[in-house]
Amino acid sequence: MSVRNIFVVGMDDYNRQRLEHIRGAEHYRFYGVIEPSEVNDTEIFPIEDMLARAETQLKAFNGPVDAIVGYMDFPVSTMLPLLCERIGTPSTSLESLLKCEHKYWSRLVQREVMADYIPRFTAFDPFDPDALQRIGDAGLYMPFFVKPIKSSGSRLGFRIESPEDFAYAVERLCDGIGTISEPFNYVLEHANLPDSVRSVDGGHCMAEEIIGGWQCTVEGYVFQGDVVPYGIVDSIRYPQVLSFFYYRYPSRLPDAIQAKMQDLTRQIMAHIGYDNAAFNIEYFWDEVQDRIWLLEINTRVAQSHCDLFEKVDGVSHQQVTVDLALGQRPDMPHRQGAYKVAGKFFYRVFFSDATVSRVPSAEEIETLQQAFPGTVITLQVEAGMRLSFLPEQDSYSYALAYVWMGADDDLALEDNYAHLAEQLHFAFEDITS
Repeated sequence: MSVRNIFVVGMDDYNRQRLEHIRGAEHYRFYGVIEPSEVNDTEIFPIEDMLARAETQLKAFNGPVDAIVGYMDFPVSTMLPLLCERIGTPSTSLESLLKCEHKYWSRLVQREVMADYIPRFTAFDPFDPDALQRIGDAGLYMPFFVKPIKSSGSRLGFRIESPEDFAYAVERLCDGIGTISEPFNYVLEHANLPDSVRSVDGGHCMAEEIIGGWQCTVEGYVFQGDVVPYGIVDSIRYPQVLSFFYYRYPSRLPDAIQAKMQDLTRQIMAHIGYDNAAFNIEYFWDEVQDRIWLLEINTRVAQSHCDLFEKVDGVSHQQVTVDLALGQRPDMPHRQGAYKVAGKFFYRVFFSDATVSRVPSAEEIETLQQAFPGTVITLQVEAGMRLSFLPEQDSYSYALAYVWMGADDDLALEDNYAHLAEQLHFAFEDITS
């Protein structure tokens, strides 16, 4: 078998190591395209320039370009269809991708086939002084949730309980939305948009009815029109706040609810026309009303879940992305890993702001990883850093470290993390509570 050349947008050393352990990796050579610092831990996205440089690099490569892949949200996810089209490698269409990533367009498309499973919604211009009145005129009343038409992670998402909450959110949105709206609008210019969407560009926001319950993510892919959900990951939040505590795989949702979510997933992704690419869909199950809600669709595998699938199934689900980019059905194992359950924990502080004065040393981290076999700890801060400088945070807390762990059952997993967290020593000064 000949060697296949696979280019990874924003590839770092950590992802390269994981890629080299997927099935068939002995026949692959992985190359980075676009530096990881340009697409990760930054809020500046010169997407036109990045695409031009990537195209130049790929066309100058001395050999065949067999696949182009990426694992990150914006701007990588939205760049891939454009880059793949220019180079001639497999990818879903730009329009099908935008029917997932443009939140207003996505809700319109979802409403066509699954109106009972989505919240009431409307789009609004945050720079419109009458925006709150227009939201009410559309039949949406407080409390509701607001977020940009195209967001990244939980950034710039707010729960609105009062006019004062809305004023605060709009101020933050107007101040920060341009970092994504401008490059996203560049992508929109290359798409064939319907009239109902064309006027709602990246500078707009969504207001949506509050939904909630047991949150989870269905990971899946589409290969030659066949929609395949292959795993469900639970998203567990800290009590009384919106911040994530940890992701758990496999899900503990009732089997009937998991089956229904998988059916809904097949229905919506087929309707969208998404094909030959990976995706995931976030859902809520309102246990009290026994109602399923579709939260949002992401056009990539979740990086946060890679280690979970490796621990439980035996290989990172980056396998799915690489196989699809090569034009072949994914060769994803099931329950062949070393652990029965795995989690990614978010070690957080709930300050408005602070300066980090101490972080765990490399020796302390290594000692903890040895004490809990299979554990991976990655710090997100350094001594001297102001927490408010951290990119991609939610509006309520800061994640200081990520901790991936595996165990034989849920109780052992949470107990192990609790013992580990007690030994992660950070210190702060200039705290704003």
